[in-house]
Amino acid sequence: MNILFIGDIVGKPGRHAAAGLLPALQEKYGITYTIANGENAAGGYGITPDIARALLNMGVDLITTGNHVWEHKDIIPYMSGSDTVLRPLNISPLAPGAGVAVLRKTGEQPLAVINLIGRVFMAPAECPFHTALQALAALQQDHPDVVHILVDFHAEATSEKQALGWFLDGRITALFGTHTHVQTSDESILQQGTAYMTDAGMTGVIDGILGMDREQIIQRFTTSVQKHADVAKGKEELQGVVVRTDDAGKAVSVLRIKEQL
Repeated sequence: MNILFIGDIVGKPGRHAAAGLLPALQEKYGITYTIANGENAAGGYGITPDIARALLNMGVDLITTGNHVWEHKDIIPYMSGSDTVLRPLNISPLAPGAGVAVLRKTGEQPLAVINLIGRVFMAPAECPFHTALQALAALQQDHPDVVHILVDFHAEATSEKQALGWFLDGRITALFGTHTHVQTSDESILQQGTAYMTDAGMTGVIDGILGMDREQIIQRFTTSVQKHADVAKGKEELQGVVVRTDDAGKAVSVLRIKEQL
C-alpha cells in the first residue's frame, strides 16, 4: 500500500493548501490511506469539530494531534464519540478520545495508527517507549490481521525521535515526527524495514515562522512578551511523506513531499 502522511496543518492557509493539493497527490502516488496531523488546524492552535470534519471530507482518513489538542473545548465531546481524531496515547488515561485507531477499507489491508507525544522539552507524559510496546501488544491481541502500523511521534527533541524510531524498527511500518514544523531531509528505511523521518514538516505558509506571522514571532523573542501569534499569510505549501509498503508491512520506499499551491 501507499500511505501519505501530511505534516502539521497550520490554520486556514494550511487547510487551503491541503484541499488544493491533496487530490492530485493521492492520484499521483496511488494513496491508500491519508493521515494528517491537525493539531494546529484551527487558527494555528488546536482543532475544532467543524475543521476536523472539513479535513475528513477533503480526503484525510485520520487526524493526529499533539500538545495543542485541547485548545478548543468543543473538541472534547467530539473526540469522545469519534475515532477519526486521535490524541497522544501516552497522556492521562482519563483524557477523552483514543490514541490508537485501525483504519479499514474494502479490498485493502488495514492500517493501525498510533499517536504518541515526547517528554523532552514537553509537558509531562508517560513514557512513549513503554506505551508504544503496550499498544503493539494490544493490537496484536485485538487485531491480529494488522501488519501495517504507523506512528506519529509529536516531539521536540530530535534525539528522542531518533531513539524511538530505532527502538521500534522492525516492529512498525513507519514512524514520522511532528511538532517542530521544520521538515527534515533524513527520510530513510531503517535496518529492520521501518520508514523513518524526524519531522514531516508543516502544511501552511512558508513565508512565516512555523506557519505563524513572522513579525509577531520575532517580537516575542525580542520583547519576552509571550502571546499567541496570528497565522501567517503568503506562499502555501504542503509538506509530508509518502511511504510504500509490502504486504508484510515493511517499508519499500519513502519519499519526502514538498508541494506549493
